[in-house]
Amino acid sequence: MTKRRRIVVVLNAGSGGGCDEAFAARLAALFRAAGADAEVRLARNGSEIGVAVAAAIAERPDAIVAGGGDGTVSAIGGALVDSEISFGILPLGTLNHFAKDMGLSLDLDAAVGHIVRGQPKRVDVGEVNGRIFINNASLGLYPDMVRHREQQQKRFGRGKWSAMLWASVGALRRYPFLGVRLSVDGREMLCRTPFVFIGNNEYSMEGFSAGKRKGLGGGLLSLYVARRPGRLRLLQLAARALVGRLRQARDFDALHASRIVVESRRRRLHVATDGEVRIMTPPLCFRIRPASLAVLRDDSVSASA
Repeated sequence: MTKRRRIVVVLNAGSGGGCDEAFAARLAALFRAAGADAEVRLARNGSEIGVAVAAAIAERPDAIVAGGGDGTVSAIGGALVDSEISFGILPLGTLNHFAKDMGLSLDLDAAVGHIVRGQPKRVDVGEVNGRIFINNASLGLYPDMVRHREQQQKRFGRGKWSAMLWASVGALRRYPFLGVRLSVDGREMLCRTPFVFIGNNEYSMEGFSAGKRKGLGGGLLSLYVARRPGRLRLLQLAARALVGRLRQARDFDALHASRIVVESRRRRLHVATDGEVRIMTPPLCFRIRPASLAVLRDDSVSASA
């Protein structure tokens, strides 16, 4: 008789609508029907997620499952780096970038089955100054937009997308530049730029596949940086990306490295890691952590459901 997998699900109650006690009970029933014993624990904020994950790790289950969006997945996955506990994902967020790039199902019932039947596949994560990220980290325009989006939501009660639109307009109006020194596996670069983007593995930056990754086991960070473009030039770079000619632009660099150091004269920098903005003190030391996270994936079926 096959041993039933023992699972702890940490469910972010703020991820979309309906993540309540009734939904938690439904999840537990789905896992039982699929052949696993799952305890579902609701967490209402980042602090509660951290406490729930620490408690779950101490119990040594077969797997800990994140129920939420990319922020939840990043927080729980980061706690499981270099752990022998497998990591499962229930993609309950808006974009679910990591789940999509892993080829995981976005259908709830199918995702539960894949976690129960799946086997651990080790993938890379990124790290900056000791903080883990599973998707990407950025400086410049994007952290500025996220900060002001949150202000729009709190001050005016706007929805996430409308708040982001207003924040984007404001960021382009301010259009701040960063003066940075980059060390890319020892190669030095000086530049003034509106953004620095560092990804866990290579991102497609062109065409309809822009923002996606083919894999998470390449063992390298990706670096994307634009050199001194004004607003109009930034729009031109976006247009080149749509037609697949971004890499030919002389004022856009796309590089790969295992280690990237960002230095700045500023004492503090706003850094977005997987969509969460934090203040960090430079230098910012980025590195890849190869094959350090064991994600459950069922390769016996298509994950397109």
